[in-house]
Amino acid sequence: MDEELSFKEAIDELERITESLESGELELEESLRLFERGVELVKYCQEKLNSAKSKVEALVDSLEGGFKSVSLEEAKEGTAKEDELLQEEEDQEP
Repeated sequence: MDEELSFKEAIDELERITESLESGELELEESLRLFERGVELVKYCQEKLNSAKSKVEALVDSLEGGFKSVSLEEAKEGTAKEDELLQEEEDQEP
């Protein structure tokens, strides 16, 4: 696989391959060649995504206090609780 290829370039090439294969106008040999190239590109993109994911996870882990993955509902509940605490603090100020 061409290591100089960017993720976007690989995705663009995959889209072109998909369009060509879906056209149904290719000879069998050309279809197989393009399919093989597509498999290589998918593997390459998966490696790039895994690498990016690892980098993001390492950056998040390095932050003080870290981050916690929560659902949207949990986030809304947490925000509501924070708002309540802030209101209580304001009410207690002289």
